[in-house]
Amino acid sequence: MRITLAVTLAAAAVPAQAVPVHKYDALVMSPAGDVVAAIESIDEPLAHGRIVVRSVAGGRVLRTIDPCAKCAYSDLMFGSTGDLAFLSRDRTAGTVALNVTDATVRVRTIATVRGIAQKPRFAPDGKRIAVLVTLDAAKEAGATEAGARQVGEIGEAPDQRRIAIFSIAGKVAPDAVRPISPAGRYVYEYDWTPDGRGFVATTALGNGDNNWWVATIDAIDAASGAVRQIARPATQANFPRVSPDGKTVAYIGGLMSDFGSVGGDLWTVPFAGGKPVNMTPGYKASVTSLVWLASGLRATTLAGADQAIVRFDPRKSGVVLWSGPASFAAGDARVAFSADGRTAATVVQDFEHAPAIYAGPLQAPRKLTNDNDALPAAVTARSVTWTNGGFSVQGWLLAPRGVDAAARAPMIVNVHGGPAAASTPTYIGGESVTADLARAGYYIFLPNPRGSYGQGEAFTLANRRDFGGGDLKDILAGIDAVKKVAPVDEDRLGMMGGSYGGFMSMWANTQTNRFKGIVAGAGLSNWISYYGTNGIDQWMLPFFGKSMYDDPKAYADVSAINFIKRARTPTFIYVGERDIEVPPTQSVEYWHALREMGVPTSLVIYADEGHRIRDAAHAADVRKRTVAWFDKYVKAAR
Repeated sequence: MRITLAVTLAAAAVPAQAVPVHKYDALVMSPAGDVVAAIESIDEPLAHGRIVVRSVAGGRVLRTIDPCAKCAYSDLMFGSTGDLAFLSRDRTAGTVALNVTDATVRVRTIATVRGIAQKPRFAPDGKRIAVLVTLDAAKEAGATEAGARQVGEIGEAPDQRRIAIFSIAGKVAPDAVRPISPAGRYVYEYDWTPDGRGFVATTALGNGDNNWWVATIDAIDAASGAVRQIARPATQANFPRVSPDGKTVAYIGGLMSDFGSVGGDLWTVPFAGGKPVNMTPGYKASVTSLVWLASGLRATTLAGADQAIVRFDPRKSGVVLWSGPASFAAGDARVAFSADGRTAATVVQDFEHAPAIYAGPLQAPRKLTNDNDALPAAVTARSVTWTNGGFSVQGWLLAPRGVDAAARAPMIVNVHGGPAAASTPTYIGGESVTADLARAGYYIFLPNPRGSYGQGEAFTLANRRDFGGGDLKDILAGIDAVKKVAPVDEDRLGMMGGSYGGFMSMWANTQTNRFKGIVAGAGLSNWISYYGTNGIDQWMLPFFGKSMYDDPKAYADVSAINFIKRARTPTFIYVGERDIEVPPTQSVEYWHALREMGVPTSLVIYADEGHRIRDAAHAADVRKRTVAWFDKYVKAAR
C-alpha cells in the first residue's frame, strides 16, 4: 500500500509563518488499538505541550492531560492493562516525575527523580514500570547536548544512566530512588523479557557519551541487577528487542555514527548467548526501527526515497506493508502498534505537507488530524537519482514556489550530518533555514551520497577510510543530474552542512572551486587535533579502522587544514560554545586559516550551545546570517 498525502493548502500568498506548525510528539497506541496519545503543541518558543488522547476510529479528542502547567511532558507509554505512563519535567526544581493515569482520568505520580529520567517501560504484567535514570546529572543525556564545563579535574565522574523499577501502586521520593542496574554501566536502550524477570539492554562501561560504539548486548536481572553478556556485536547496535518466547534477541546492527541515528541490517542472537546472525544480508534498504510483537517482527525501513512499514519473517524476506516518500515518527519506534499488530499509528509528513497522525489497519492507516491542513508549502519536492562510481545514489531537489521555471536560479547543496544518516522528507515551512532559502529564491539540493542510509549496508559502509572522497564525487555528480531536470545556474552554487556536513563543506572548499559561498556548522577541519579534543573519539574507530595514534596518515589525508592553501570560497562558520561532539576549536582553526589565506570568512560561537543550536534567538541568528551570506556570495555571483 502506497502513502498518498493530500491536504487542502492555503493560498500561496499566505505567509508560512502565519499559522504555526502543530506538533505531535511521543505518539503511542493503546494495546487494544482503539486510542492513540501524543504530546501536542505548536512549534513556537516556550510553547507548552499537552497530552491529547484521540479515538482511532475518527480522531476525536477523548481527553486532554495537563497536570503541570510549568512542566515539559515526554516519553508516553501504554501498559498491557491500558494504563498510560508519562514523564513530566520541572526544570526549575531539577526533577522529573513518573506519572500514571488510567480510565478514571486521575493522574498519580509514582516516583520523582532528581536529575534526568527517560524511556519508561511497563513490565509485561502492567504492574511495574522501569525507567532510565541519571541521578544528579551534570548535563543533558547524549553527546549532542551541551557538555559540562571543562573545569577542575575532568573526566573522573561521568554521568551514569541506570535502570530503576517502580510499582504503579507506590510513590517514591527523590531520595529513595534506587537503580537496580550496576553503577559504572551506562544503559542506552532496553526491553523487558517476557517473564518480567529482567531486561535485554545495550550497555557500556564508563562515559556514556563516548562508549556507545563499543556497547555490548547484555541481560540484566530485575531483582539483583546482575549483568550477563549476550553478545559483543561487530557493529553498532540499536533497538534490542526480545522475542515473545524469550529465546531470541533481535536488534538493528550496522555502521552508525551517532546514537539515535539508526540504520542497518536486522540481526538476531540467542538470549542464552552466541554469535549474532545477519537476517538481511544484501538487503537494499536500511532498517530504521524495530518492534517484536506476538504476531512477529515489525520494522520501518528506508529504501531510496521511500520509508516503509515492513513485516519480517526469519524464513522469508521482508514484506512491505505500507510505504511512500514520507517520514514516520512515533514514541518508542517510528510506528506504534496495537498488541496484536493489526493496527498501527504514526506521524507522517513530507516536504510539502506538515505533520499529521495516521492510524488504523496496518496496511491502510487513515489520516486522523487536520490541524496543519491550512499550512502552505514553501517548496515543491522531487526525488532525483543518479549513478556514480558503481552506486545508485538518491537525493531530494526542493524548488522554491512562485519562481520563473525558465529562469536559471541559484542552488544551495545541503549535506546531512552523520555521515551515517540520510536527508528524508520533513515539512518545509515556518521558521527553518531551508524555508528561508526557498523564500529567497534558491533551489535546495539534499544529496544522500555513499555513507548514507537508504541503499543498504554496503552503501553505508562505502565511505569508510574515504571521507570526502567518493561521497564528494557523488554530490558533484548529483549536481550534474539536477541540472538536467531543473534550471539551476552552474555559476551560482553554494554548499552548507552541519557536523559531518560541516566537514564536507570545509573539505569541499579545498577540493573544488565549484561553489561560490559556503556555510559550515559545527564542522571538522583537522581530524588530527579533533581526535584528541572531542568527547566521543570512539566513534571514529569503526570508520578509520585504527586510532589516530596508530594511523595518523589516514586522519591527516582527509583534514581540510592540510589543503587550506587551495581554499578560495568565502565561508561563514558557526558552532556551539559547549559542543563536545565537534569542539569549537575545529571552527576556530579553520577560520584562522582562511583569514591567513585572505579568504572572506566569519565565525560565530553561540554561548552555552551544544552540537545543535537550540536557543530560538541563536537559531534565528544562524538563519539570518546564512541567507545573507549566500545572497552576498552566491546569488550576486555572475
